Amino acid sequence: MVSAPVDHPRAPVDDPAPAAPAPRRVTARRVAFGLLAVLVLLLLAVGWLAFRGYQAGTALLSAKDVVQQLQADVADGDASQLEARLPELREDLATARTASGDPVWRLAESLPWAGANLEAVRVVTVSLDDVVRDALPALQQVDDLLASRQAPGADGRIDLAPLLAAAPDIVSAAAGAHQAQTAVAAIDTGALVPQLVGPVEELQDGMSQVAGALDAGAQVATLLPPMLGADGPRTYLLVSLNSAELRSAGGIVGAFAVLHAQDGAISLTDQRSTIDLKGIDTPVLPLTDEELVVDTDRLGRWVQDAVITPDFPRSAQLLSARWARDMGQTVDGVIAADPVGARYVLEATGPVTEPGGSTIAADDLLQVLLRDAYRDIADPAAADTFYAGVAGSIFRAVGAGQGDQQGLVTALARAGSEGRIRLWSAHPEEQATLAETTIGAAFLSGDFPDAVGVFLNDGTAGKLGYYLTTAVTVEDLRCSGADPTATVRLDLDYDPPADLSALPLYVTGTAPTGLPVGDLATNVTVYAPVGAPLQALGRDEGFVSGTTATVAGRDVQVVTSTLAPGESETYRVVVPVRDGVVSVWTTPTLTSPGFVTATC
Repeated sequence: MVSAPVDHPRAPVDDPAPAAPAPRRVTARRVAFGLLAVLVLLLLAVGWLAFRGYQAGTALLSAKDVVQQLQADVADGDASQLEARLPELREDLATARTASGDPVWRLAESLPWAGANLEAVRVVTVSLDDVVRDALPALQQVDDLLASRQAPGADGRIDLAPLLAAAPDIVSAAAGAHQAQTAVAAIDTGALVPQLVGPVEELQDGMSQVAGALDAGAQVATLLPPMLGADGPRTYLLVSLNSAELRSAGGIVGAFAVLHAQDGAISLTDQRSTIDLKGIDTPVLPLTDEELVVDTDRLGRWVQDAVITPDFPRSAQLLSARWARDMGQTVDGVIAADPVGARYVLEATGPVTEPGGSTIAADDLLQVLLRDAYRDIADPAAADTFYAGVAGSIFRAVGAGQGDQQGLVTALARAGSEGRIRLWSAHPEEQATLAETTIGAAFLSGDFPDAVGVFLNDGTAGKLGYYLTTAVTVEDLRCSGADPTATVRLDLDYDPPADLSALPLYVTGTAPTGLPVGDLATNVTVYAPVGAPLQALGRDEGFVSGTTATVAGRDVQVVTSTLAPGESETYRVVVPVRDGVVSVWTTPTLTSPGFVTATC
């Protein structure tokens, strides 16, 4: 018998552990989740960046509208809205600055292509915000000080207290403006999208102008108080230049006056003719070999010729030395002004009456001084006395607060910008600042290595410059290539009246030129930029050569132009274009200013 099988109960057994997924599947999952997280973060960042971009763009567009309206107001002579709208402008720029300074924005600046554009927007925004916060109020302060509050009062005195109080803020704003200018200038517009190129380039130019204006304001605020006697009395030698006989600075030295400045008040204490300081046998100061070649020893022997050199600090040293030698008086500085600058001043003061009783208005000044006086006064000493008398009358009108005082400030600024007023200080710290400006006229001793010089000196020893028309221009400006160049052109046109032979000899010329009476000789001196060779000097259709030398690292050539009545000449010289600019310093004449600039 077979027994049926019996089922015995089994002991419980634990479920086996699930099999571990393959390592590849784990990695893929983690990467997928990681990419998803990055994508989400990227989308959030892009969205945030877009939001910040919208904020910055909207704020900048609003700021642009305000700025354009303020520009239009200022151009129309209305600066009243500037202070009222500054808070709105500041708010817009603060919003844009916050948006473009966001950490996500700064991180995105490292991205290719987009990064350069984002960085440019941030730099522009920060620079504009800094300028609006600091520079615009300072510019308004400068304008107020120079235009109305700092114009001479009825007693001719300038209140120096506001200038002294404002100087630190203006100097600080000028430093900030330069930092902003440097930051904006460093933007590479070649890496930007086309929509940004134009605005950035416009801002680069605008920042340069703002920095320049604040520099001028800072110089005025720091220099004017001590120079006007805030720290003690000052004495200045005022030199009147006579453009009827050209010299590099604008004209031969024609008359002297001594100015006393104390606590903002200026008075005229003495007047002299050049006859009182006659020629001497040896130069009053030792001259360099370079000066002897280019300017001859006349530079240091005759006060009339001290302005042959285009470097006004050197002229001032020679003139102050002669004044100390002959008059026994040491001066704190020298100021030179030409007749056109005097005419600008007379437009503001209104007509003056000279010591002889004649009333002279701005429209008549050049004709009366440089034509009629020499036609009607046969004695050169009497002509010098008349010239000095007119100069003194104009100064007294300024000192008395006569006429339009805001117009006077504008006239002086215009004369300075054209090289018609020059200033040197015997105080080294002040002179160091002046030498950096065009009003200091330190062509050779200042820091103007890239400037070209074209200067004119009469060679006839007469007073026929009134009939000479001059023009200096820049043509054929070539900005590309390895060695960009331009051509500096000088045009001379001589058109005197037919009856020249009836004029006194001191008018037609006393130099032994061998020329017929009435012909005009003019020495043309051309200076190359420092370190650049001086190219051949063209005259009309040919070339001309003359005395050559090297002065202060510049190649120099001097040639003589001789013109008969009715004749004209054109001179040309090719010069290098440095940093996209050609800057030409030249003799300010009756028909052309002392500075000509061409920009690529």
